[in-house]
Amino acid sequence: MSINKIQAQKIASVLSEGLPYIQRFYGKTIVVKYGGSAMSKRTLKEGFARDIALMKLVGMNPVIVHGGGPQIGQELKKEGIKSRFISGFRVTDKKTMKVVRRVLGKEINHEIVDLIRKYGAQALSMTRLNKRIIKASKLKVKDAEDLGFVGKVESIKNKEIKQKIDRGIVPVISPLGFNQKDECLNINADLVAGKIASSLNSEKLILLTDVEGIQDKKGNLLSRIDKKKAKKVLSQGIVKGGMKPKLESCMETISSGVRSCHIIDGRLPHAVLLEVLTDEGIGTMITSG
Repeated sequence: MSINKIQAQKIASVLSEGLPYIQRFYGKTIVVKYGGSAMSKRTLKEGFARDIALMKLVGMNPVIVHGGGPQIGQELKKEGIKSRFISGFRVTDKKTMKVVRRVLGKEINHEIVDLIRKYGAQALSMTRLNKRIIKASKLKVKDAEDLGFVGKVESIKNKEIKQKIDRGIVPVISPLGFNQKDECLNINADLVAGKIASSLNSEKLILLTDVEGIQDKKGNLLSRIDKKKAKKVLSQGIVKGGMKPKLESCMETISSGVRSCHIIDGRLPHAVLLEVLTDEGIGTMITSG
């Protein structure tokens, strides 16, 4: 048998096995938080965009919320602005905020849109609509100094997002919110993704990260946990750093009615499709019970 026929058989087999999942999630909204290494390597960027385009073209409704911490850090360094973090949040003064808005709202956001379009799906930057979509307030950390223009989500106005979904468009959203003073605030993208997933009553929330998933004390992957187990893992201090807001966001999102949350390794090629189109999936799945 020729190489081409072998390759064709493999492709046909994969598509056939994926059919039940395509049917299950047809017409369903799946919010994906895009960040970490998946945003920094060209091959992973291209693979992610292709996966999202495929999901859309087979009838799913992906919504993208992206981060950009490393890219912001690089730009700040170029401009001679030092980065400081308190409790995992970047202290954001006016100069820093200017860079954050440019990197998140323009550079990264538009690159994602362009790549998804390249692979045949419609996508749209929602940056100019953030003022109407993400209502925020300044975040205060107990016993810590002022974080500056760092925010938390107060509410999501999802009308604009729903309109884009209904028109067959993939919304691409940056984690920038606005408070009552019309100030732009930098918000943790995991938390924004969770709030948007809840607002849209999504089928799934998928968070891409740079680790295999949630691990136990011995470093073993927890492939599936419920809210009770997740709460225990948090109370034991096993989850630290950037993983903590991810798990907290998942717990809150599950409580709002979203059926499942997934913390997966974005360093794996086609990580999103592996999670959506296979029974085993990858990473850690969090459910209500």
